[in-house]
Amino acid sequence: MADRAAIVAGVDGIRGGWIAAFHPVGDPGATVLKPFSRFADILKAPEAPAIIAVDMPIGLPERITGSGRAAEKAVRSLLGQRQSSVFSIPARAAVMEEDYCKACSLALAASDPPKKISKQAFNIFPKIREIDALMAPVLEDRVFEVHPELAFWRLNGRAPMTLPKKVKSRANPEGIAERAELLGCFGYDPKLFERPLPGCGLDDMVDACACAAIAGRILDGTATPFPLEPPRDAKGLRIAIWA
Repeated sequence: MADRAAIVAGVDGIRGGWIAAFHPVGDPGATVLKPFSRFADILKAPEAPAIIAVDMPIGLPERITGSGRAAEKAVRSLLGQRQSSVFSIPARAAVMEEDYCKACSLALAASDPPKKISKQAFNIFPKIREIDALMAPVLEDRVFEVHPELAFWRLNGRAPMTLPKKVKSRANPEGIAERAELLGCFGYDPKLFERPLPGCGLDDMVDACACAAIAGRILDGTATPFPLEPPRDAKGLRIAIWA
């Protein structure tokens, strides 16, 4: 059984860094949302989270077969109309490249069938690199990859959410309200989502809390990795999305 005094954290990327939702396991009503400029600061935060569930790819294969990493392929079919939120992450060499055209060339060379990179995926490469530089197998008992829409799928009785969080790259109030209501069913205070924090959208805030909910499941042993038998990359990092 999980230590009820332990703190869990759900983390989502934002423009200026990261937003983290902290709460004691089993007490989401006590959630505190905090921004951080660096992921390393979350690892050493005074809350000392036992589990950190972060919405960012962890584990980068040397080659890609099909539509992304094994983790992405394992979850897309579960999400229905929300599956477009799961980006295809290319091979490690492409993610490490800071120039978009060069990254596309590296992705083409390391994928079968050859595939370039979407601009949306490329835009999160700096954060993927930030976590990759910190990660080692020794941290895998504490830091886990999650995806908000898969988290909501799990919380919603293994059914995808009906409404999108964003429409034409803008926050969709109805979609955010749908997710906030679901989080309320699991004990998160709806007042958390009444107004955005500086530099952080309401969509980021509901996502961070959904990630925290999965962090709690990881801690109590009820979360599932996708795929069930995760492969590992050349650094030895597990490649799985948890829910």
